[in-house]
Amino acid sequence: MFTTKRMEGASGQPFPRHTASVESVLVVTEGRCVLKFTDQDHAVEAGESFIVPSDAWHQVVADPAFKAVHVMPHEITFEFAE
Repeated sequence: MFTTKRMEGASGQPFPRHTASVESVLVVTEGRCVLKFTDQDHAVEAGESFIVPSDAWHQVVADPAFKAVHVMPHEITFEFAE
């Protein structure tokens, strides 16, 4: 079973850095965001999807602004950086 969460960010808005227990998918519906991982960044634009690997520290940053749907298994758990 999966759950979804709508995400929306204004230009330059960073979301908290975190890691997740299982893979999930970010589907960008408008604009563009950048997923910043420890070793590289990935830009995702409207109409594109990105599979976020488990146990990978990352942060989503609106660039310039975006709307997305985050699709994830019900059992997902998150750990946030301090």
